[in-house]
Amino acid sequence: MKINIKPAAQEYLRNKIRDTDNVFLALDDGSSKYSMVGGTCTIGSSFQLVLRDDADPDYADPMENNANLALTTGSEESTFLGNGLNLDYKNAALVLRDDSGIIDGNVTVARYVPQNLDTEELRQQMQALGVNICGA
Repeated sequence: MKINIKPAAQEYLRNKIRDTDNVFLALDDGSSKYSMVGGTCTIGSSFQLVLRDDADPDYADPMENNANLALTTGSEESTFLGNGLNLDYKNAALVLRDDSGIIDGNVTVARYVPQNLDTEELRQQMQALGVNICGA
């Protein structure tokens, strides 16, 4: 898979991504292990760039890019990504689009921090966030 990272997005990311970072284009809709969103009202339309020191076998699909990032994605995410994929920075937001149009107008960037929560505590947090986001 190939993604064009436009100059404005490269400039925005320059101070956020270290040369040693692994960068994952991950869903941020509650379906990804990196998502803290509990609702599912945005399936496939909310993404994030996850920065991590080490690789993740669940995000091993390489994304060829013009910014020389160690950028990968997962098979679940690939379902929502089409031809002509690009990332731009407009109106103070990262915008992910492909030939079909805008996929996500506000891609976030998050450094991975291991959670020390037990499964039930994490489930409760995600559920509370989902109610606030989706109004469920």
